[in-house]
Amino acid sequence: MEFSIISIGALAWNPLWNERTPMRTGHSTTTLVTSGKFKLLVDPGLPSPALAARLAERANLKFEDITHVFLTQFHPDCRRAIQSLDGAKWLISSTERETMGMHLGQKAKHLAQTGDQGDLLSLLQTDLGILQRCEAAEDAVVEGVDLFPLPGVTPGLCGLLLSGLRHTILICGDAIPSQEYLDQGKTLPTAIDIEQAKESFQEAVEIADLLIPGRDNLIVNPTKRAF
Repeated sequence: MEFSIISIGALAWNPLWNERTPMRTGHSTTTLVTSGKFKLLVDPGLPSPALAARLAERANLKFEDITHVFLTQFHPDCRRAIQSLDGAKWLISSTERETMGMHLGQKAKHLAQTGDQGDLLSLLQTDLGILQRCEAAEDAVVEGVDLFPLPGVTPGLCGLLLSGLRHTILICGDAIPSQEYLDQGKTLPTAIDIEQAKESFQEAVEIADLLIPGRDNLIVNPTKRAF
């Protein structure tokens, strides 16, 4: 099994930089995990043309080569290019799928009842269609790639634990957004459940030698022994 960072993400606004409103287009870090014919793209957050270019540059692959997509959470920043990956199987944690399905369904129902047939309702219906196509991932996505629940930022945020390599690697999504958040021991203030997010943060740090954060490059866990 191999992995590589395809694109490094960014937060739309970063509270650690004293930002309080969006300053840029947010997008997730995108990771490729390969094992034979299995090619998994995690959090395809860039627009399709940009991500296609990165995938070619970093891995000499095209969208049609990808067999699986995994979303750590159902945030637009994590799935901007997903509809261009229509030949792949789309996966997400069962908890994220269920909670987001209820949330989006209730919002769409409310808008429909109020007679709002505008762009917001159309967007919600598109999101529901994407979510419905996403399948609830099994605990083991493939040998050596296991789900690692990291709830808090969202109820069903879920990372992937890569084992069987020299080091234990955790793709942790926004449970640990970047090196700065890791160094300061902080979670995103926008988390649905701050205390749960703190627990997930700690679990991620305890288990992994290498961390792939939601909006940054690969990080060596500073609490582990030197390599």
